[in-house]
Amino acid sequence: MNLTITLAPLISLIAGILILVMPKLLNYIVAFYLIAIGLIGIFGLSIRLL
Repeated sequence: MNLTITLAPLISLIAGILILVMPKLLNYIVAFYLIAIGLIGIFGLSIRLL
């Protein structure tokens, strides 16, 4: 059985945990997430861990 973890769900999970712990980080986390997803979409990167 192969286990592949794509980058977007992993970033989402980390961002969600950080937002729960420190709600003031919401703006920064959303901004960084959107920038990262945008760059991945523009450059067509398929980054996979494992």
